[in-house]
Amino acid sequence: MEQKPARVRILDAAHELMLTVGLARATTKEIAKAAGCSEAALYKYFPSKEELFIQVLHERLPRLTPLLRSLAAEPGRRTPLENLTEIARQAALFYEQSFPIAGSLYAETQLKRRHDAAMRQMGSGPHVPIEELDAYLRAEQALGRIAAGADTFAAASLLLGACAQRAFAYDAADGRPDAAEFADRLARTLLAGIGQTPAPGGE
Repeated sequence: MEQKPARVRILDAAHELMLTVGLARATTKEIAKAAGCSEAALYKYFPSKEELFIQVLHERLPRLTPLLRSLAAEPGRRTPLENLTEIARQAALFYEQSFPIAGSLYAETQLKRRHDAAMRQMGSGPHVPIEELDAYLRAEQALGRIAAGADTFAAASLLLGACAQRAFAYDAADGRPDAAEFADRLARTLLAGIGQTPAPGGE
């Protein structure tokens, strides 16, 4: 069987280790070893662990940011209900899968500070999806499909905050609310407050 390219092996190994031991303990040395390459080879593709972490989020988890950017660039496609439901579904799955990876950072304050600084330098971080969703809602607002007086930043924070909370609150429970049903209910409830023509049972 043909071996996967080194970059793919590194991403696979990083994803697996970040899930099993957490981001804080997934060292580049261990990732390189699991990928069957040297640390020097790893740094050839990823200049830092932070960059590797970002690429794991982008390429191995549900693609939340690209979805938000595409919707903001082309508002008016499908209905706000359909779009917000899909955003909420992807966000619920994204946070569910990223929470075990990033959670270990909070146990090591100095590492988290360095990680946060690197994220800011790369223009990334957990605030970015909120800003991207805010941009999408403002674009829909300009088309008259979101109420003119609606606070789009607060709405974006509420939707994504609920999705993140689903990952956190049910981590130790027997099971989480189904992502698709959760997303539908969340989108309908949000639109009942900010939609141009609120209708709890419809669009």
